[in-house]
Amino acid sequence: MADQLRYTLMLRVYGEEKIFGPGIAELLERVEQTHSLRKATADMGMAYSKAWRIVKTAENALGFPLLETAIGGKGGGSAVLTERGKRFLTAYRKFESVVHAYADEIFEDLFGEDSE
Repeated sequence: MADQLRYTLMLRVYGEEKIFGPGIAELLERVEQTHSLRKATADMGMAYSKAWRIVKTAENALGFPLLETAIGGKGGGSAVLTERGKRFLTAYRKFESVVHAYADEIFEDLFGEDSE
């Protein structure tokens, strides 16, 4: 039975409200890959307006911009992460990785075969 057990863990950063979590992290990573918020939202099946709302909420709470955007023209607009946005995303992913590694270890200790 212990080999069938699993857990889920989602990490979110809060201030007054939810600021940052796995969804916005994925969104920002896709923006970095595509250089487009619109393409990133399409890839995720997310409404463009929702993406802007999430980004603006995070930016307002954090006190710095996550994205630099250029208005579309003949070649279309573009979006890239700011340097602070990149650092914050990297810190979040490192935090997530460390917490998950620790949680995996504790889960195995408490629910693994030897714990029965």
